[in-house]
Amino acid sequence: MTYTALAAAAYLHHIELQSSNPERLAKFYGEAMQMQVAKQGEIYICRGPQRRLIISKGTDKKLGLGAFACRDGEALDAMRARADKEGLGPQDLASPLMDRAFAVTDPDGNKIVFGLAKADPEGLKGLKGPTQHLTLATHDPEAIEKFYSGKLGFAVADRVRKPNGEVATIFTRSNHEHHTLACFRSDRTGIDHHSYEAGEWNVIRDWCDHLATLDIQLMWGPGRHGPGNNLFIFIVDPDGNWIEISAELEIIHDRPVKEWPHAERTLNLWGKGILRS
Repeated sequence: MTYTALAAAAYLHHIELQSSNPERLAKFYGEAMQMQVAKQGEIYICRGPQRRLIISKGTDKKLGLGAFACRDGEALDAMRARADKEGLGPQDLASPLMDRAFAVTDPDGNKIVFGLAKADPEGLKGLKGPTQHLTLATHDPEAIEKFYSGKLGFAVADRVRKPNGEVATIFTRSNHEHHTLACFRSDRTGIDHHSYEAGEWNVIRDWCDHLATLDIQLMWGPGRHGPGNNLFIFIVDPDGNWIEISAELEIIHDRPVKEWPHAERTLNLWGKGILRS
């Protein structure tokens, strides 16, 4: 198998969320996630240190797109060639945050973008928390794996299986981080959550203190996932999107795919897990 996305050292650069009230949602991310908010035409662009989010008018909790930045132009060219070879019909996409971007569509209709990162504005301040991964909800994890791993060259890190052998969760990566895109079997399709990487446990503490000043309560955590071994907290934005702040995510250089049981302890080694199916 050719790991084109892995060779491109692709990383989740930003996502776009749709919202029936984009102004309210942008204000929330500006305050909660310490981002500068700017309206550009009909969209809001939210930026913090190494984190970016676009908010557009639309249906609440609907993913507009997930955008991955490649290491350089050669890597981006390889990604586009792979997408074209696999019959994915890559389409040019004008992006306010990327150069030379193109888009493909996964089996659930999610728009996935690859491009070259434009420079962020100088002087962005806030707690550490780069955009790190996107997790999808899907009826068919196997189809998602075939698309991202089989057609785009993401590498599978871990799978979670039910007792009957059915796949419940898949974690895939496009660089050395345990996962940059994952999916859960669910009764719906679209976004499950998106995550920001705090790096260290003490920074999660600082995020919790910051959120407390805004009276934003944790909806899950602190805890530690089994796959990825990362510490986590979750909050919910005004539209109902789940936001994860993570730390100490496993770095993978070379190891076999791990298989995990579908159980609460897999999702949270410390306590209660939230099973999607």
